[in-house]
Amino acid sequence: MLKKSSWLFSIPNAYLAMVWVVVLSNILVMYPINDWLTWGAFSYPLSFLVNELTNRLYGPQQARKVVYLGFIFAAILSSYLSTPQIAFASLSSFLISQLLDISIFNRLRKAAWWYGPLVASVSASLVDTAAFWFLAFWNEEISMILKLACGDFAVKCLMDIAFLLPFRLIMIRSLSLPAASPIRT
Repeated sequence: MLKKSSWLFSIPNAYLAMVWVVVLSNILVMYPINDWLTWGAFSYPLSFLVNELTNRLYGPQQARKVVYLGFIFAAILSSYLSTPQIAFASLSSFLISQLLDISIFNRLRKAAWWYGPLVASVSASLVDTAAFWFLAFWNEEISMILKLACGDFAVKCLMDIAFLLPFRLIMIRSLSLPAASPIRT
């Protein structure tokens, strides 16, 4: 846990990003691109990037706070902006997968810089995908669910790999900045 502060990635930004990503993904998952993919597969992996940056820079306890606060606000907003079934499935899978991501990332924090975020986000993406598609579309044809889940997971894995570069760049930038001075009252 580095506890560096920067304008590039701060705790308030992490809260806002987490809520924005979950709500946006809940909306985008309702719009298919084709028979095996929805737009939500492209936005949701950002939540793991936010989670892992928070975990690396501020520690697992702060990452859990971001997840819980993101969960609360996303629940409120998603209940208005998506269907109840999508909101329930998304929020359930979100909470499980984000807490799993924190746990795995934290255990791998001393490994190579890329190993923790990659293993944590791919593992959490698998759990998130399975839970979400089962809960959101339990009453649909199984072949349709499997097709969408497989497409969703494949894109999430590609996005998890692609997000290694911004993870590294933000880490380098955050570590090169001087620590923020405490606010005096």
